[in-house]
Amino acid sequence: MMIEKIMVIGAGQMGGGIAEVCATAGFDVVLCDLSQEALTNGFAKITANLTKNVAKERMTEEAKEAALAKFTLVTDVSSAASVDLIIEAATENMAVKQSIFKSLDTLAPAHAILATNTSSLPITELAAVTQRPEQVIGMHFMNPVPVMKLVEIIRGLATTDEVYQAIENLTHVLKKTPVEVNDFPGFVANRILMPMINEAIYTLYEGVATVEAIDDVMKLGMNHPMGPLTLADFIGLDTCLYIMETLHEGFGDSKYRPCPLLRKYVAAGWLGKKSGRGFYVYE
Repeated sequence: MMIEKIMVIGAGQMGGGIAEVCATAGFDVVLCDLSQEALTNGFAKITANLTKNVAKERMTEEAKEAALAKFTLVTDVSSAASVDLIIEAATENMAVKQSIFKSLDTLAPAHAILATNTSSLPITELAAVTQRPEQVIGMHFMNPVPVMKLVEIIRGLATTDEVYQAIENLTHVLKKTPVEVNDFPGFVANRILMPMINEAIYTLYEGVATVEAIDDVMKLGMNHPMGPLTLADFIGLDTCLYIMETLHEGFGDSKYRPCPLLRKYVAAGWLGKKSGRGFYVYE
């Protein structure tokens, strides 16, 4: 199964990063977002990242220009008709993703693979809204995509071996490390990470320690590069809450119950770095 042209849905932090590594690896990339502003901002960030790589001598100016030339920017998903693989990186919401997948299923050529960058939602459930469930798969990249090596690859119930192999091969071409994971809520990364973050929030909620103290304990005592509350702010507290709710609903286990303080912060609009305030205040 040959993959030459890739469409990425969503020009945000994750979608932009995925598009960047695909273009850098030599693939033609169609970057799509419904908002022209988001598309422009996303491409500007990609350009800035590649420019920084040139400055740090990680790539040449010629390689940078070659990567940027691989991009086509669109605000209409009808461009899916000409691609071999679509990687959806929209907001972490099942209804939104199912709507996108229904549209893509009617627009994409019969051979095209539909992949999702979901960090927690069931692949089988997404695949069920299409007429090609055997060609639907999860590709969960880590943030920031250009830096982090891991990609969780998640089969749906119907995903074929041929499709899995094509995505595993692609992951190697992107200079990432693929890890096969079964289709359970949160997969592996977020099933382990999010309860840790949630417990850190409970530790703050119960007055055990301050924000800074909790982060320092995990950085200095557990050798984590970033404290869990700082990490939550970078991920987005709304995303953390949604994933915890997915885990809680999917497993029916009280150990995944989102901390009330997390709910309160999200309700207040304190979503972390992207909103200017979360557990920390950002300029």
